[in-house]
Amino acid sequence: MSKLEELIAELCPNGVEFVKLGDCCAIEDNKRKPIKASERTSGKTPYYGANNIQDYVDGFTHDGEYVLIAEDGSSSLENYSIQYVNGKFWANNHVHVVKGNEGLNSRFLYHCLTAFNFVPYLVGGTRAKLNRASMIKIPIPLPPLLVQEEIVRILDNFTELTAELTAELTAEIIARKKQSEYYRSEILRSSKLAETKTLGEVCNFVRGPFGGSLKKEIFTTDGYAVYEQQHAIYGEFKFRYFVDEQKFKEMKRFEVKPGDLIMSCSGTMGKIAIIPDDAPEGIINQALLKLTPKKGVDNKFLKYCFEDFIAAHMNSNARGGAIKNVASVAVLKGIEIQIPPIDEQLRVVALLDRFDTLCNGIITGLPAEIDARQKQYEYYRDKLLTFKELW
Repeated sequence: MSKLEELIAELCPNGVEFVKLGDCCAIEDNKRKPIKASERTSGKTPYYGANNIQDYVDGFTHDGEYVLIAEDGSSSLENYSIQYVNGKFWANNHVHVVKGNEGLNSRFLYHCLTAFNFVPYLVGGTRAKLNRASMIKIPIPLPPLLVQEEIVRILDNFTELTAELTAELTAEIIARKKQSEYYRSEILRSSKLAETKTLGEVCNFVRGPFGGSLKKEIFTTDGYAVYEQQHAIYGEFKFRYFVDEQKFKEMKRFEVKPGDLIMSCSGTMGKIAIIPDDAPEGIINQALLKLTPKKGVDNKFLKYCFEDFIAAHMNSNARGGAIKNVASVAVLKGIEIQIPPIDEQLRVVALLDRFDTLCNGIITGLPAEIDARQKQYEYYRDKLLTFKELW
């Protein structure tokens, strides 16, 4: 029998009392004070919003051990934003500020609330809100303090181990990506047979149509797909819009099909993809470029070259304000690239494909491991915080 089981058997064998949050917690919302970013005085005190620290300011609104519950603006309603603070901090008006009264450990309260389903207690429409009237009705289990403290010890240890593992796996992902980038760069530059050419000499460029050519009024529910950056370039190849056959024929210049090379050229630039065999025929929009390699140039070799250095060149020479755009197709055509004979290109592609498969297999598996660890933590947390209610 574990220490926790012994404590429960000794101190609360028949269950625990559940008490409304408003009856077991002190609520200190009246001390909150929002400050516009332009009016904040820089300092060392964390300034908390609904989801996390927004800034660091001078002064404080609260000092001590507290739990912050999002009033509105939680980034997730299912995993509602709960924060634990111990020390001086500044709270704005998007968080409720609460702490446990005598008999309720605030850290235990924090763990309870991270496992709680807030959705039935939220009000409002598009911006769901946990108002004070709803919050004070939330049921909180109140086992003896010794039981609370033992649960806090177990969950804090588990949280620390999970955080350590997540940090290690994240570092491994970064290292593998850097390793992949280094290896790709070395292989692409290793051929002594390469000839220096401009991009304009090795491929043709077509940018998607501007202006009113792709107004939403012309879209249909099926037909020929409209390729967008956010739905195609990142490998998902999902489509929101389609055009009919007549419009497709009118816009034949912007046609793309499986095997074609497309690249982002607005906002996020230089992201490149080869359209897979199972993707539909369609047209690109204005945020994409279609690249057609000329004779003697392999499209996958060209894709690796873009990923290696051409994308960075595009970003450094971009124009525009908040939304960057490729400087011009003419500038892009002038970028120099090393092109070996086609047999050498295919050899390089085969090498990089094998290494890419190896690295991506590892990189793909690591986030899954992180997710599994998080689910494991949530499972044990929920088990530890499930009590038989005392009648």
